[in-house]
Amino acid sequence: MSAGFNPRRVAGVILRQYYLMRSSPTRVLPTFAWVAIDIVLWGFITRYLNSVGTPGMNFVPTLLGAVLMWDFFSRVMQGVTVAFFEDVWARNFLNIFATPLSIGEYVSGLVLTSVATSIVGLAVMLLLATGVFGFSFFSYGLLLIPFLLVLFLFGIALGILACAMVLRLGPASEWLVWPIPALLSPFAGVFYPLATLPPWMQWIGHLLPPSYVFEGMRAIVAGHGFSWASLIGGLVLAIAQIVAAAWCFAAVHRKAVRSGLLARYSAESVS
Repeated sequence: MSAGFNPRRVAGVILRQYYLMRSSPTRVLPTFAWVAIDIVLWGFITRYLNSVGTPGMNFVPTLLGAVLMWDFFSRVMQGVTVAFFEDVWARNFLNIFATPLSIGEYVSGLVLTSVATSIVGLAVMLLLATGVFGFSFFSYGLLLIPFLLVLFLFGIALGILACAMVLRLGPASEWLVWPIPALLSPFAGVFYPLATLPPWMQWIGHLLPPSYVFEGMRAIVAGHGFSWASLIGGLVLAIAQIVAAAWCFAAVHRKAVRSGLLARYSAESVS
């Protein structure tokens, strides 16, 4: 493989994903469908809670905002994993890694593909939440930028780590990837403060960068003070996890090449 980083090869990875989506509407539909269902469902739940709750209490920025941000994180993670799974399903790894494409270029292509799909998903969520339920995403002010950045970086880190897991354990392990956002949500405090959790769950929650985002979001909505230091800590944690995930993927790939795992890659799990 070529040691140099070539943006044209990264663009080739992105272009392949574009052609796949263009040729198959069924690949594009999940980008819109699931986020739309979540926003509509939770939008009506918040509207109901506003009607039966304390006068003056608005659940839209708290609950609907949390759903929107968590869905954004999920879209980012799945943007990486689905692009990777396309090569898994097509058994295309030997073709890809027989080219001069480096691991860094391949992962960069997956990440940039995720950027594009997650932006589209975010736009759909914003249109629905704002147009139908009156949610203002900019009520968080300038903190909106670091909030989204932390969620984006953690989604990328988790997506790369999930790809490494599937590359090591085989295609059958992809079913372990889909439930990851749901499994993490109780620990991240998406809908409630971390203080609600037992101590051992709080400890795990503090290792998850999204927990700092949702704690900060609730503090802003409640009109309380917000700790920038806490959010910066979450940002640093997300960056460190991206580095660790990239190192893990590269290590798994080296092992797969040396052991001949790529050549034996099939629809069954490998040991």
